Amino acid sequence: MIPVTAELKKVVGILQVRNLSNSFIMQKNIINPWTWQDARSYAQAVEVKNAAGTLYVSGQTAISDQGVSSDEDMRSQIIHTIQNLEKVIHEADYELKNVVRLNIYTTSSSELFENFDVIQNWINKNNIKQASTVLEVKSLFETLKIELEATVVK
Repeated sequence: MIPVTAELKKVVGILQVRNLSNSFIMQKNIINPWTWQDARSYAQAVEVKNAAGTLYVSGQTAISDQGVSSDEDMRSQIIHTIQNLEKVIHEADYELKNVVRLNIYTTSSSELFENFDVIQNWINKNNIKQASTVLEVKSLFETLKIELEATVVK
């Protein structure tokens, strides 16, 4: 791991981190030409420069450690799906705050948005600033209602 100074510089949506030799490690630029998306917990675009690595996370769902699909309600599946996503990100030694893209697939937009506070609270708690797409699909595997696909940088 490269040592990093405690100094973080945040200017106009740009986060710059310098290592001890004073060179940039990673820069994350949040692009929001409007403000309306702020209430929906996402960014219109995220630019990343000087990333040391990029993690492309396959769609995570509410599947148990034994590979059994959940048949619970949407809220429970969202919580379980987030837990599985976190597990993969942490296992790869990446940080949640560096999620730069989050795609959400659901079999029911209405059920998803009734429970969207779970996702928004998770995003806000982890200081995630990501580009996002939400898609309603005809079906997911077996009894699943939601799938989260992420891109994470460091």
